[in-house]
Amino acid sequence: MKSSCAPSRTLSRGRLSSALILIVLASGLRAQETSSTSIQIHADSHDAGTPLKHFWSTTVGAGRANEGLRASWQEQLHLAVANNGFRYVRFHGLFHDDMFVYHENHGAPVYNFQYIDDLFDRMLENGARPFVELSFFPSAMAARQGSVGFWWGGNGSPPSDYSKWAELVHRFAAHCIQRYGADEVRSWYFEVWNEPDLDQGFFTGTQSQYFELYKITAMTLKAVDPQLRVGGPATSNYHVPDEIWKKAEADRTDPLTLQWRPTWIEDFFSYCQKNNLPIDFISTHPYPMDMQYRGKTVHRGVNSTREDLLLLRKMVDASPFPHAEIHLTEWSSSPSSRDNTHDSLPAAAYVAKCNLDSIGLVDSLSYWTFTDVFEEQGAGDTIFHGGFGMINYQGIPKPVFHAYRFMNALGNELLARTSGAIVTRDHETGHLAALAYNYPVEVPYSLPGTSSLAEADQMAAIGSARQLSIELAGLPPNAPVLIETLDKEHGNATRAWEEMGAPPTPTREQTETLRKAAWSTAKELVHSDSSGRLVLQRKLEPWSLVLIRQL
Repeated sequence: MKSSCAPSRTLSRGRLSSALILIVLASGLRAQETSSTSIQIHADSHDAGTPLKHFWSTTVGAGRANEGLRASWQEQLHLAVANNGFRYVRFHGLFHDDMFVYHENHGAPVYNFQYIDDLFDRMLENGARPFVELSFFPSAMAARQGSVGFWWGGNGSPPSDYSKWAELVHRFAAHCIQRYGADEVRSWYFEVWNEPDLDQGFFTGTQSQYFELYKITAMTLKAVDPQLRVGGPATSNYHVPDEIWKKAEADRTDPLTLQWRPTWIEDFFSYCQKNNLPIDFISTHPYPMDMQYRGKTVHRGVNSTREDLLLLRKMVDASPFPHAEIHLTEWSSSPSSRDNTHDSLPAAAYVAKCNLDSIGLVDSLSYWTFTDVFEEQGAGDTIFHGGFGMINYQGIPKPVFHAYRFMNALGNELLARTSGAIVTRDHETGHLAALAYNYPVEVPYSLPGTSSLAEADQMAAIGSARQLSIELAGLPPNAPVLIETLDKEHGNATRAWEEMGAPPTPTREQTETLRKAAWSTAKELVHSDSSGRLVLQRKLEPWSLVLIRQL
């Protein structure tokens, strides 16, 4: 995405007005307020644990390849990798014209991988590998120009000669192996295209033409090295099939109970099985999209991400490719790069909830994106404009950055989990780490998008505090434990910017003040008692997160 920004996505999306959502949440759902007024969890460091994969930090997204050549992009990548543990980065436009990969001289192909080398070299130096999205078609290869709905005009039209594409993929893969070594490149992922189901956006061909593209690409990569990992179909979203939709309308079914399904996945399985094609991983984009129902826009339920991933897990397990990894290569609270909720504290609580609720279901759930150095719709008008990034253009972390930082601080063994909290252990040090969050029970929907800062602030004002009770046992006597809190007043750069008067282009001094505010989470050092027990009891304000970490 993004896909989200393609004209077809933007026009078809629709949105329940944020004002209406706020009224419904504040008044019509009072009965749910008492359903869960506390968060209680207990764990002992000697308890048996189960492996905990940090799938939330496997992969993270970025805009397009050429943006990765900028110093600010690379600086922010370093920040994201060092603090949040991201291991792969995925972006569009690797073969776009601004990477100068391919052109023709009197009909003869000319290949140039210097810009890709520069980008990959710097990524690897920062500790992140490429999750290679093979797109878009170079102009000299595309049958029709400018079919992607971004200002920079990527080409989504299938080539008139697929052999040219195959040769480009072959030379690119062989070049990467020659430069970085086979073992390194075998650790990468090669994803064929991005959201080919958006026929007015990323791919102007048909489903069958995309499947043919996948076939040619997968066979080409495996011919270079059978151990290269290839997958797709990288489709845009989940949807309600027409037949289910029509029956629901006829039966006047509650739309929140409808079964959403990932686009093209089953057809993709069938095609690859029939043609004996490899699928090393499945990819799709489970944005919690709004839906149209009887002329009204309804937001999906708060558990829609977990439900979508559960369904995909079942589909893969029952498919001819049960061992395929599952990589959700784009995900966020909404597919809009002008959604002010992305900059807000509620986004952090939403990220924590969805990821911790989805443990064990996927190999990656890739947040879109790590940076606001992102130009699908051009530059943002202000420093906080609802961009996808967890770090804004000026390098200021947003609350969602801290959510990923907190999750990265968790151990790799799961000891206890409940709604709103988790306790883990590091298998090497034995240290415990716990994370708690308050996604208010008054908001039974996936985080609604907002179109202004004022609407985002209204959303952040919804909800009641919950009583948090965490007991950790089996610690060394008087063990130091750091408690770190992200809330409205601490670590919330957007709030600090508003208090500053929301200057669209802050001075250098103001920008530095905002950076300091972004890192100013509340920190307190406590100790376990003489028996190695720590009890933490306090109110957890709505949308807040608390990390408890044994030092």
